[in-house]
Amino acid sequence: MKNILLVCSAGMSTSLLVTKMEGAAKEAGIECKIFALPFSDAPRVLEEVDCILLGPQVRFQKAAIEKLAEGRKGGAIPVDVIDMRDYGTMNGKAVFEAALKLLGE
Repeated sequence: MKNILLVCSAGMSTSLLVTKMEGAAKEAGIECKIFALPFSDAPRVLEEVDCILLGPQVRFQKAAIEKLAEGRKGGAIPVDVIDMRDYGTMNGKAVFEAALKLLGE
């Protein structure tokens, strides 16, 4: 089971994207846990996740998240920024596919 973290500023719009990504995962028959947290809460779940996607509104935090992800006890995890268009249109399928690509699947 894959664990995908979406990092956002407050989580309002990102929670809708999580729901759409979960639907895409279910449709693809892939079991995963997808959840969103604000940047300040991300460090406490690093050991539980397989990849991190940042909302476009927090893309400026990418270097900080990458540094945290590299220092993880379980080994470094991939980090990327969600495509602004996919985020704006709440394209859960495209964002889920981007997460899979980031995971090398």
